[in-house]
Amino acid sequence: EYAVREGILQVVSKASLDALEGQITALVGESGCGKTTLIDGIMGTLPPNGYVRGGQVFFKDIDLLRLSERERQKIRWERIAMVFQAAQNSLNPVLRVADHFIETVEAHKRGLSKKEILEKASELLKKARLDPEVVLRSYPHELSGGMKQRVIIALSLILDPEFLILDEPTSALDIYTQSVIIDLLRAIHREKNLSMLLVTHDLSIVAELAHRAAVMYAGKIIEVTDVRSLFHDPKHPYTRGLIGAIPSLIEDLSTKKPIPGNPPSLLNPPPGCRFHPRCPYATDKCKKEEPPLVKVNGGLVACWLYE
Repeated sequence: EYAVREGILQVVSKASLDALEGQITALVGESGCGKTTLIDGIMGTLPPNGYVRGGQVFFKDIDLLRLSERERQKIRWERIAMVFQAAQNSLNPVLRVADHFIETVEAHKRGLSKKEILEKASELLKKARLDPEVVLRSYPHELSGGMKQRVIIALSLILDPEFLILDEPTSALDIYTQSVIIDLLRAIHREKNLSMLLVTHDLSIVAELAHRAAVMYAGKIIEVTDVRSLFHDPKHPYTRGLIGAIPSLIEDLSTKKPIPGNPPSLLNPPPGCRFHPRCPYATDKCKKEEPPLVKVNGGLVACWLYE
């Protein structure tokens, strides 16, 4: 929740999501649905006016919400790392790239020499198709946006985390750089069997990388399924609309229909299912009662069509 001038803005409500070990799980939804707030709540990086009212966030057998900030710092970056949205802007402009790697490691681990740190950084930069000799001695302003994004991903991996969260890692990048980052993440996953949570509104990235996907709408998880079922057998009416609106290279674009209406205000969300004002299948029950997530064909769906 956020405390704003107009009142309490409940951005995420009763969200339930499992990110399975060794898999890439995608969190999908349009802008403003609460994806970034959800992961900021997990990482403890909400802004000053944001807070988590209740619930549990388990990593292994540790409830992150019960940890003090000092205890959470021991897990953050060492065991759980995150690539923030527009992360390329988070590099310190007065530090060379090499200094970013050195300071990150020295803040969390003792006993490694600067030479050892830079050797590992060089390996990661090579995997990101960057020349470490050039990049490590560069300042951020000397790198392109795509290069800085790849530096940030390499930086997030320098401590060998067990879980990596990526918030829109390909946003605002050209097609070539997007493909490089996708290849990098795929290679890292295969090499390290690294668990990832990929937050995106780009369904093509989900198709390329993810094993499972959770669909978010107006602050709620409304469907969780494997990626094949997401594209070929979506269950929730919102998910169907989302997939149905994807343009095709061979189909007539005039046959594509956008989802009517707009997402609700989170200051005053509608009762019942939050999608009911836009849903062609809405009944009186949908307008009054909130549907729970129920098992349907191996996935989870929050829709009264499947009661």
